[in-house]
Amino acid sequence: MTAPALSIVIPVFNSARTLPALVAQIAALPIPGGHELVLVNDGSRDDSGDVCWTLAGASPFPIAVVDLSRNFGEHNAVMAGLPHARGRHIIIMDDDFQHPLPEVVRLWSHACACGADVVYTSFSRKRHSPWRTLGSRFCNFLADRLLDKPPGLYLSSFKCLTNFTAHEITAYRGPFPYLDGLIFQITRRVETIEIEHAPRLEGESGYTLRKLIRLWLSMFINFSIMPLRTATVMGLALAVLGLVASVVVFVEALLFATPIGWGSLMASLLVFSGIQLIMLGLMGEYLGRICLTVNGRPQFVVRRMRRGGEAAP
Repeated sequence: MTAPALSIVIPVFNSARTLPALVAQIAALPIPGGHELVLVNDGSRDDSGDVCWTLAGASPFPIAVVDLSRNFGEHNAVMAGLPHARGRHIIIMDDDFQHPLPEVVRLWSHACACGADVVYTSFSRKRHSPWRTLGSRFCNFLADRLLDKPPGLYLSSFKCLTNFTAHEITAYRGPFPYLDGLIFQITRRVETIEIEHAPRLEGESGYTLRKLIRLWLSMFINFSIMPLRTATVMGLALAVLGLVASVVVFVEALLFATPIGWGSLMASLLVFSGIQLIMLGLMGEYLGRICLTVNGRPQFVVRRMRRGGEAAP
């Protein structure tokens, strides 16, 4: 079967009411060479999985549905969908209409014309909630310092990959994937294009503070040893500071009648003990993730899969 020009992979979470309209608009996109849709139901609490299943069975447009057994997170859901994407280019986007459908064509056309392995999008004006925008900026701030990427490049969830890049990404089997970290381990042929960002049509973002922290940790720990190097530098700095303080205290004891106080001692102990506990927790996080990976914690579990539409086998 001839591969379509474009595959669109969408992780779905609690979007049952908007999915029919979204699928209808994607089916109508003018993509020369044809396109297909891969919907990954990431353990939605509503009936999104059944809606996806029904749409795949009734649509003349090629749709693949991957229904996960529980909620694994956006990046894990995308990893579950990429192996089922057959297009020469693959666009990853959200299910909330904040990535306007006309921009899909423009993003794909730009990717075809520039020949980059990955084309990211940036937004002229973001329409996320303030806390989500702040979290996104913090995540990109960390990425600038932890990932080997062009400085200032915005890591949007709306991006276009070549089939080669997607195939290399899916070779990763660890339980804590971070797509952008995997991308920059594979390629430096990356470009960006500015697009419009639409307001969310319905519902609220599935990204809670807890999920954002988990995403930061995946980037912070799984794809960089910078935290361990930071711990080493902080330990050396504190050791030098302690040595200097010891010399100062010894000199003062010889030359001056200094009062014996416990306040400064307790404050120093609390500061240094707190830093030590942070470093121990950081190393424990590394060891815990290694343990979960070695024990075979699944990246995702597929409950059922269906391919429908005119391109279905």
